[in-house]
Amino acid sequence: MKKVLITGGAGYVGTTLIPLLLDRQYEVTVIDSLIFNNGDRLIPFLSHGNFNFVKGDVRNLNLMKSLVSEKDVVIHLAAYVGFPICRLKGEKESYSVNTAATQSLVDMLKEDQYLLFGSTGSNYGEVIGLCTEETPLNPLSIYGKTKTDAEKIVMSRKNSTAFRFATAFGISPRMRLDLLVNDLTFKAATEGYAVIYESHFLRTFIHVRDLAKSFIFAIDNQDKMKSNVYNVGSNKMNYTKREVCELINEEFEEAFFHHASIKEDPDKRNYKVSYDKINKLGFNVEVDLKTGIKEIKDSVCLLENSLRYRNV
Repeated sequence: MKKVLITGGAGYVGTTLIPLLLDRQYEVTVIDSLIFNNGDRLIPFLSHGNFNFVKGDVRNLNLMKSLVSEKDVVIHLAAYVGFPICRLKGEKESYSVNTAATQSLVDMLKEDQYLLFGSTGSNYGEVIGLCTEETPLNPLSIYGKTKTDAEKIVMSRKNSTAFRFATAFGISPRMRLDLLVNDLTFKAATEGYAVIYESHFLRTFIHVRDLAKSFIFAIDNQDKMKSNVYNVGSNKMNYTKREVCELINEEFEEAFFHHASIKEDPDKRNYKVSYDKINKLGFNVEVDLKTGIKEIKDSVCLLENSLRYRNV
C-alpha cells in the first residue's frame, strides 16, 4: 500500500484528489492550516480507514518531519495560490509559505521519496509565441516569483516532478469562485453581468478533476516522469477571455459582459501553451470548458454564500 502525504490537501485541488487516491487503496494523510475555514470539506473522508488529517502549518518543521517519515509520495500543494492573496499577505509571508517551506520539505525528504509539486503557468511571465517547458521563466508577480523559486528547489532533486498547470476551472468539494471561468459563470448566473479586462488575452484551462488525475498519472509513471517539468493542460483549450465569455453566453444568453480597460493581469498571461510533452506520455484531459461551465451552472443553487468560496 502506497503512503501519500498531501500538503494543503483541504483546498480546491486536494479535496478533488483525495478520493482518487483512496479509491486506489492508498493511505492518505493531509496537512492543512485551514486558513479558509474549509475543514468541513474533509468530513466525508474521515470515515475512511486509510485517511488521516492533521491541522497544522507546513512551516512547522518537527510536525512535517513526523508526517513525511515513511511516506512513499509527497504531493506538495500548500501555498498562497494566486497573485491577489500573495499581494494581500505581502512578499515576506508569501515567500515564507510558498518558497521557504518548500526548501524545508525538500531538505527532509529521502532520495527514494517521490515529490510531486503543483507549480503554475504564472512562472512564465510575459511570453511571445508558443510557450513550452523550455521557455525561459520570467515571473512578474509575487506569486509567480515565489512559485518559480519553489519549483527550482523541487527540481534540484532527481526524484521530483513539477507540473505547471493551466488555469483551473470546474466544481470541487472545496469550491473556488475566484478563478476566471468559475467567477464569470457564477456572475452570469447570479447577476447577469460581469466586467472583463484584457479580453483579448489568451489563457489555457484545465478542469480540476483532470488536474487531480495528473498526479495519479505521475505516480503510475514515476520512472518516466521524475526529474522533469511538465505543462499540464490541453492544446484544445487555449481561449481568449472574450471566447470564454462567448461560451458562457451559450448557457446564459441574457448575461452581459462589459469589456473594459480598467485593470491588468500582473502575471501577463497572454500566450498559447504546448502540452505535447505530457501528451506524448499518454496523459490527456477529459473535461472540456463547455462541460465545466454547465457543471457550475447546475451547482449555483448550492453556492449561495459566494464569499466563502474565494481565496481573498
